[in-house]
Amino acid sequence: MRSMSRARVLVLNSALGPLDYRVPHGMSVEPGSVVVAPLGPRQLLGVVWEPERMPSDAEVGDNRLRNLVGVAPVPPLAAPLRRLIEWTADYYLASPAAVVRMALSSTSALEGSKTITEYRATGEVPARLTPQREQALEKIGSFQGLIRELAALGEVSDAVIRGLVKVGALEAVEVDIDSPFPAPDPDFAAPALSPDQRAASGTLVADVTARAFAPTLLDGVTGSGKTEVYFEAVAAAIRENRQCLVLLPEIALTEPFLKRFAARFGVQPVAWHSGLRQSQRRRAWRGIASGQALVTVGARSALFLPYANLGLIVVDEAHETSFKQEEGVHYHARDVAVMRGKFEEIPVILASATPAIETRQQVALGRYAEVKLPGRWGAAEMPAIEAIDLIAEPPERGRWIAPRLVKAMEETLERREQSLLFLNRRGYAPLTLCRTCGHRFQCPNCTAWMVEHRLVRRLACHHCGHTEPVPKICPECHNEDTLAAVGPGVERIADEVTELFPTAKIAVVTSDTMWSPAKAAEFVARMEAHDIDIVVGTQLVTKGYHFPNLTLVGVIDADLGLDGGDLRASERTFQQICQVAGRAGRGAKPGHVYIQTHSPDAAVMKALVSGDTEAFYSAETEHRREANAPPFGRFAGIVVSSEDQQAALETARLIGRAAPQLEAMEVYGPAPAPLAMLRGRHRFRLLIHAKRGLAVQDVVRDWLGGLDWPSKVRVVVDVDPYSFV
Repeated sequence: MRSMSRARVLVLNSALGPLDYRVPHGMSVEPGSVVVAPLGPRQLLGVVWEPERMPSDAEVGDNRLRNLVGVAPVPPLAAPLRRLIEWTADYYLASPAAVVRMALSSTSALEGSKTITEYRATGEVPARLTPQREQALEKIGSFQGLIRELAALGEVSDAVIRGLVKVGALEAVEVDIDSPFPAPDPDFAAPALSPDQRAASGTLVADVTARAFAPTLLDGVTGSGKTEVYFEAVAAAIRENRQCLVLLPEIALTEPFLKRFAARFGVQPVAWHSGLRQSQRRRAWRGIASGQALVTVGARSALFLPYANLGLIVVDEAHETSFKQEEGVHYHARDVAVMRGKFEEIPVILASATPAIETRQQVALGRYAEVKLPGRWGAAEMPAIEAIDLIAEPPERGRWIAPRLVKAMEETLERREQSLLFLNRRGYAPLTLCRTCGHRFQCPNCTAWMVEHRLVRRLACHHCGHTEPVPKICPECHNEDTLAAVGPGVERIADEVTELFPTAKIAVVTSDTMWSPAKAAEFVARMEAHDIDIVVGTQLVTKGYHFPNLTLVGVIDADLGLDGGDLRASERTFQQICQVAGRAGRGAKPGHVYIQTHSPDAAVMKALVSGDTEAFYSAETEHRREANAPPFGRFAGIVVSSEDQQAALETARLIGRAAPQLEAMEVYGPAPAPLAMLRGRHRFRLLIHAKRGLAVQDVVRDWLGGLDWPSKVRVVVDVDPYSFV
């Protein structure tokens, strides 16, 4: 390849297009090289790109080019990743720079290998041995670490340790901080698989060794052993020394997964999520880019890392809506994972007990293969499901748990088994109002009701995080003690359970109480040690946990997800309740699920009780087909926001007036968004509804590209939206 004398560089600044630079004599770059480029007085990171794939508006002659400053000592971003970046930017109408930034998500990793100085004992005893020095040397023993770590270990000051270095009792050792990750052993603890599981894993292993693009839905009821099955495909990739990526929907899930992985492969995989320290991110990024880190488990963003030699991608709980990114680049990790598999020419496994209608449709069209796991593994059986009609069997006045469910909880406690009550509402109550004048507490920055959190005695907004103390008097009519909490949240249900069962051990599990992998691990340990009798939780507990002693699940308000005009409401309610039911009876003991509902005749409830998944999905798919909704038609949202309400409204109207008149596309709005104000910004939405065949992105690009609006107004396009607020 001839050496490049000028380079097209995509700088990491979304406001700028690609820029051209001169490659100085003696420097060599190629497409994908990570470079440092001058821009005015500053220096920016950028990536060299093929000029024909990244046109520039600002082409200038060679004589006017500035020199590149340097090349980062990391491998260039490979062609398949560059194609993925282009595709993501194009499909989700994002700037390529914003997508590249996700691939270069650890800037310290780009600075080359780093060493730090650690110290260890030399075995020499100093002539002057003070009591402190003696204590320090005794406690340090053979441990090696930083000065402050040794000081903490020896329970002395840093000065004592420095003195020991000076007299030769401790010596310095240079340590590379990017120490390699231990390699997983594919044969460490091979599981005994059932015939069904063996057949399923055989298909997936064959895909890995074939080294071709093969998207496959791994569809099995909760507890059927999907993880064990796709672990065999992971083992096959490890045997070929190729990398695997396993995507999980929530950071809280990584901890139990890491344990399961370590039990199967002897070591932990490399974790990638927002909770990592800078040094951990750096080490993970470099291990992934060099090909040394063989298995990565991570949240959405792990999808854009520069794997050197990817052999397999697994998307676990692939139906989860949290795979859709709601700020920045609005991508859906499940769909981008399939595209990465396509560009890398490797298999992609989508594992789910309740696959999304979009995924089922791809299977029906023959684009994705399907591998089914019919039964529960081992002795476990699917739980019995019953609906409780809240109109026919209402709870006692002021209570939310119906008598039949209370009785089942009593029996479960007597058998020393565990119960789970599920309600998708954090806090104590979703709305606080005054009984005298009807005043409702609303967030000052958002059009959302303030949620009462009884434990911390505050009202909180779940959209912007604004909190305020619960007032003693109503701000409107100034009456005292007239404020009432309306509707239940998990904390209120927990209070009710405490009243009913004062001796039971109760745990509340929501994103407020389980915000880190460590908190999740603590919860799992307490469940396994039977330090918890009753769990009250939100959708966070519906995810992938395995508790053999949990035999009763009660869904407090199954209708909660069904209103709100969300296209996927019934499907999401069905998935969540299936998942939550899947937590019951995973061991040898049979499980029981009660669903409290005001509409037992709704299609969703009937399908849940009868266990007729196919009937539910075919009815729901028909609805979508008639409405020309995804996967049969396409949606895109345009959200206009500004701190200045008038400016936002005028821009939204300008966009609405300029909407192209096309037969294959309808544009609704602009209308105030359901959350008309969010974090202090006024919001308006337009919704585009198009036929499947229309290239919506090109239409939107031309439509918005011809318009100008004030810089204080933000316009965001959300392709294939999941959130309609």
